[in-house]
Amino acid sequence: MRLRAFTAGDAADCHRVFHRAVHEGAACAYSAEERAAWAPATRMPDDWGARLARHSTWVALRRGGVCGFLTLGRDGHIDLFYVLPEERGQGTADRLYEAAEAEARALGLGWLTTEASLLARPFLERRGWICEARQSSIREGVALTSFRMAKCLAPPVTPPGE
Repeated sequence: MRLRAFTAGDAADCHRVFHRAVHEGAACAYSAEERAAWAPATRMPDDWGARLARHSTWVALRRGGVCGFLTLGRDGHIDLFYVLPEERGQGTADRLYEAAEAEARALGLGWLTTEASLLARPFLERRGWICEARQSSIREGVALTSFRMAKCLAPPVTPPGE
């Protein structure tokens, strides 16, 4: 598996990863109705490529195909972070996340933030993220549970004399 920067030609493959991650990968945590509201169309939205291009976006490749991706905004917000269901436990999400956190630190960002799913929350908590709030958003008339999460990137301050 290797990582590289997103290119416009990756948009359709990233949308396929997103759709499969939601409909197959999240089936253990979200109902069919919730998944349909979260990712309603198999057709890629017209603004999908532009949404990915607005951010620093990493694409994970295995056997020549896109198997995951992550977007990081200039403000430290992770907007999209998805891997194919068969990539779970293979280190793909770890590598994508490590690349994003390294970039955020290199840019001098103090915080990372995201709206995490039920599945993403434990992944992020294992990496030092805190859950600020459980929230519910309405999509397509369906309430979806997520968590507002954050991670401080600033080095710990050592009090004088210690």
